Amino acid sequence: MRFRHLLPLLLAPALALPAAANPFETTLKNGLRVIVKEDRRAPTAVQMVWYRIGSMDEVDGTSGVAHVLEHMMFKGTPTVGPGEFNKRVAAAGGRDNAFTSRDYTAYFQQVPKEKLPEMMQLEADRMRHLNVEEKEFAQEIKVVMEERRMRTDDNPQSRLFEQMNAVAFQAHPYRRPIIGWMSDLEAMTAADAKAWYDAWYVPNNAYVVISGDVDHKAVFTLAEEYYGSLAGRPLPVRKPQDEPQQDGTRRVTVKAPAELPVLIMAWKAPALRDVERDRDPYALEMLGAVLDGHDAARFNKKLVREDKIALSVDYGYDGTARGPGMIILSGTPAEGRTVADLEAALRAEIARVAQDGVSEPELKRARAQLVAQQVFKLDSMFGQAMEIGQAESAGLSYRQLDRMLEKLQQVTAADLQAAARKYFIDDTLTVGVLDPQPLDGKPRRAAAATRH
Repeated sequence: MRFRHLLPLLLAPALALPAAANPFETTLKNGLRVIVKEDRRAPTAVQMVWYRIGSMDEVDGTSGVAHVLEHMMFKGTPTVGPGEFNKRVAAAGGRDNAFTSRDYTAYFQQVPKEKLPEMMQLEADRMRHLNVEEKEFAQEIKVVMEERRMRTDDNPQSRLFEQMNAVAFQAHPYRRPIIGWMSDLEAMTAADAKAWYDAWYVPNNAYVVISGDVDHKAVFTLAEEYYGSLAGRPLPVRKPQDEPQQDGTRRVTVKAPAELPVLIMAWKAPALRDVERDRDPYALEMLGAVLDGHDAARFNKKLVREDKIALSVDYGYDGTARGPGMIILSGTPAEGRTVADLEAALRAEIARVAQDGVSEPELKRARAQLVAQQVFKLDSMFGQAMEIGQAESAGLSYRQLDRMLEKLQQVTAADLQAAARKYFIDDTLTVGVLDPQPLDGKPRRAAAATRH
């Protein structure tokens, strides 16, 4: 979940990693923000280009277009042929990739520091000069549809989450899958992708994050050279799409060939909006550490090892997002147990927190374990760029990251108890169940590595 992925980066300063300079920032005349995090520990550099556009900005009938356009961004410009972008990165001794979320689309390269100017030139070129040709689109949309088949249609757990999400949200665009509904992909055209590109891929809807063994003044000069000539323009109006209040438990069952049943319980919850004034998002994140943050946490200790009700249980909290937040508990019942047994056990564990709270030693251990297990993720150029980019994508300033750490560490046992009482209520709950059907006896589709 998004907040949980960001958390290690927020906690990292507590372990006194080798010091890195605070980020530097400038904004070009065309509206493009450039943020630079200097770190001299290795002679490499990471460039990430973040576009403030994701699947939540799509409209019904064109779901998946944000992700499709991400694929098309590797199909060339008038000066860089199809597939040549990746080849140039590889020839430079680097690696690159891209990813689409509900809230943003991002692209990155990690290269030897002397190759950074070439990477900036390549990204600037496709920011405004992308070719969206019918022939290339016809090939790539098939790739995306196969990706959907492999990752969702042929994956019972993914199908369950997709259906649960569609039931949990009625009006908000988070109800649509990032990869898109298959019917929308089948009907999508190159013109749809081109319209998306023309509307949103402009410098004033993007920010560039560069971390590594670089000098920020030199990077700002390069940014002006490569990105400065690109014209910005007014963006389409983003109308609010608020989710109406949920007034009762919703349930959905997915039947699919599978070996084991799966349970998902999802509650509406607040996302972090005001770093100073908000309290509950920090408490909900820390509650996850108490319940599922380490091997001896409550879920694993009680439900898996002692009572043997579950084979596995997970806690996720999506609290750094442009849209609504959500708490998700998921798990698979143990042999001889049912999803009803697991649901009752999960409810009982939450009720224990709501009624009895958590002890100070338990809270202290959860906090320490959470830091110790995940802080190493920050010790990379890529991790530092992700830290900045993800915060900005959620409407939070990277300049507030240290303050977010302080607020998180101020969470008390009373805060956890209050959050458990306030948010784990039936009126905001959506339950999804995977009802396993007999396996068809056919070979399962093999997982395959993809660029995305």
